[in-house]
Amino acid sequence: MSLQRAVLAGGCFWGMQDLIRKLPGVAETRVGYTGGDVPNATYRNHGTHAEGIEIWFDPEKTTYRRLLEFFFQIHDPTTLNRQGNDLGMSYRSAIYHVDEAQKAEALETIADVEASGIWPGKVVTEVEPVGDFWEAEPEHQDYLVRYPGGYTCHFPRPDWVLPRRDAAE
Repeated sequence: MSLQRAVLAGGCFWGMQDLIRKLPGVAETRVGYTGGDVPNATYRNHGTHAEGIEIWFDPEKTTYRRLLEFFFQIHDPTTLNRQGNDLGMSYRSAIYHVDEAQKAEALETIADVEASGIWPGKVVTEVEPVGDFWEAEPEHQDYLVRYPGGYTCHFPRPDWVLPRRDAAE
């Protein structure tokens, strides 16, 4: 099995990790800080980094496209630097691509989201090359597994689902 890497940011990393980890084909996840300007970022000092999630997935069991579709279903990609009650650059929507194929898939998925008319506004999700990913402190890893009643603003929105492009996907 050869795993592929995806790095996404869509608000508080706890809720993203809790939902994405349960998807078929997702082998590993970890939360951290990415897309910013501070080396060795931490919760107390992460500068312009976003709270993100690193995902390792089996491409024989799921596709990058499916991960992106779920990502757009569980957070609001139309709110600039905000998810729920969380405000600021740390909570922005971003896709950090590891190669040109991921970049193309991200841009195509965003175009499909925009064209669908389903979401409440224009997508503000950034698409950038992946950079450093600074793993968050142990207390942030698997947070909602340890504290099932903990804060999250992420949930699957049943109306925010793109029609399948290809039944073979």
